[in-house]
Amino acid sequence: MTRRGFPIGRRCARAALWAALPLLVLMVGAGQSGSAQAVPYERTYRQSKSAVEKALKELQPSTSGRLPVLEGFALPGDHPLNRYQRAYYQAAVQVSSTPSGGSLVRVNTKVTAWYADSIPSRSGYQLLMSNGRIESDLLDQLTDLLATSPSATSSSQSFPAASAKRPSTAEKGIEKGTKEPTISAPMPRSPDAGRTFSSSAEAALSPQQLADSKNSLKPIDRQATDRTATGLQAEAASLEEVLKNQAHPKNLVAIKKSGTPVVATPSLNGKTLFLASAHDEFEMLDFNVDWVHVRISGLSRGWIWRTSLEMPEGISDIPQAGASARLVAADLFQVTREETAPFPGDWEPLRGKNVKIISVQKIQENEKDSGARAKLEFAKSLLDKNYAELAAKSQELAGVVLIFDSVDGGMIAATLPTVQQWKAGTLSDAALWHQCYFDPPETFNVAGPAGGQ
Repeated sequence: MTRRGFPIGRRCARAALWAALPLLVLMVGAGQSGSAQAVPYERTYRQSKSAVEKALKELQPSTSGRLPVLEGFALPGDHPLNRYQRAYYQAAVQVSSTPSGGSLVRVNTKVTAWYADSIPSRSGYQLLMSNGRIESDLLDQLTDLLATSPSATSSSQSFPAASAKRPSTAEKGIEKGTKEPTISAPMPRSPDAGRTFSSSAEAALSPQQLADSKNSLKPIDRQATDRTATGLQAEAASLEEVLKNQAHPKNLVAIKKSGTPVVATPSLNGKTLFLASAHDEFEMLDFNVDWVHVRISGLSRGWIWRTSLEMPEGISDIPQAGASARLVAADLFQVTREETAPFPGDWEPLRGKNVKIISVQKIQENEKDSGARAKLEFAKSLLDKNYAELAAKSQELAGVVLIFDSVDGGMIAATLPTVQQWKAGTLSDAALWHQCYFDPPETFNVAGPAGGQ
């Protein structure tokens, strides 16, 4: 009996296992999907919920926007991050009150980008996970704003509801049974309308009505009315100026040409973070003769060659020192020799290939204005002058080499495709130099630490 019953027990156990298997699969799948959810970032503040929400309205522009690169902002997924394009982020902020009277702020960010697959049918927008940098930056901005905002500090204090006496209807001078009047504040017109509040009011009246209304006023009342109108006009002009400044910030710089590199350090040999497109705008933090320090996104910073940017109003795109260097560069150097020979270096793009070698010397060896900037300007003029010959001999020459024969001289090398892109306008001057070879690099490095290239 035992032997006959054993197979039956085994079949029952196997049937129970198969019945429970779907449940196990669902539990495992739920665990995996839960781990793929974006983890919200949260922070507690002592200010009230209303004060925090008011501060968040000022930070609204920082809650969404374009990401120049995904590295440093998103977690790697099924595909390399460099295969994605057109990345954007959208942060959702939730504010809730805490038992102590403060508030809890929770930030959850979605990052989307276009995945470019080798098979076009597999390309498309995909949702990526944020690594927390955007959330932390937004919470840091909120912390700084709450710490410096007097209104946010005062609004976080709690007061008893019965401590403030509400004015009675009689005190307001309003009869019982009538509703309190609703006062609507005039809205300022946009700066391009060219009209103030008073001019809009006068336009609504006919000339005769306007004259009668002014003549009906007593002299004292007319003076008070004029003072009020003058004050309103001044306030309207102030509001219009604020709107104008908000619509057109004065500290933005714009990229002139696509392919302009944004680098990590102010150096021709600095690491390229990404290539900016034409008309891209960045907030300018600082600038010097050669470089402009810009904010990329959040806490990310970068440097852009000054001549590659349209500077804000009142600041020249081309510094005066650079203009003088271009004017005198032709008077500082002269070409002493031209020849065709193998590339005299170990740079991979030109290694073992024939190039045109141009030897340059200073006209006066002790000339103190023939520094790095003057050399770059003269090198640019030689590339422009010799481009036609290089293009005609593209089967024979792979590039051009400029050798400055002096104590503080050096060598600049460029490939023919790089010069072609520069001449076609797809590369800015800064992008041209970032694709050239310098030996030694510090000789031509106008600003910043020396580096190899």
